[in-house]
Amino acid sequence: VAMETVSLEHQIQSVQRHIAFLKKEQMELLHDLHLEILRLQKHCSELTHDLEMKELEARQQDVLDRELEEKCRAMEAQLREKEKDNQELRKELQHKETLVAALRSSLRTKERRFLEELKRRSHRVTILDTELQKQTEAAAYLS
Repeated sequence: VAMETVSLEHQIQSVQRHIAFLKKEQMELLHDLHLEILRLQKHCSELTHDLEMKELEARQQDVLDRELEEKCRAMEAQLREKEKDNQELRKELQHKETLVAALRSSLRTKERRFLEELKRRSHRVTILDTELQKQTEAAAYLS
């Protein structure tokens, strides 16, 4: 019985050492797990922060893109308006060029008529001057 008691006490001590060893291992494992959880939480926080920053940048980029699109649409509208104005100015210029050509043609015609009339009158003046000279000579001869 005494042997059995000693053997039983040895077994109890051995079980207690195993339990103490397992408790120590469990504590170390729990400590390591706690540290890993903290590391993962920190990493998760960093990733969340990075994601929030990227989302903020994406929203800001979206705002910039929309502003640029609006500016582009406004510029395109201005361009269409300017092209329309230019087309109207081209039509007006073409009309005025037509008027200028017609006025030049009319001016050339009037100038030609004027020169013809001037030649006729010059010829008439020459004839009248010749007659006047003849009459002056005749009057001088008769005097």
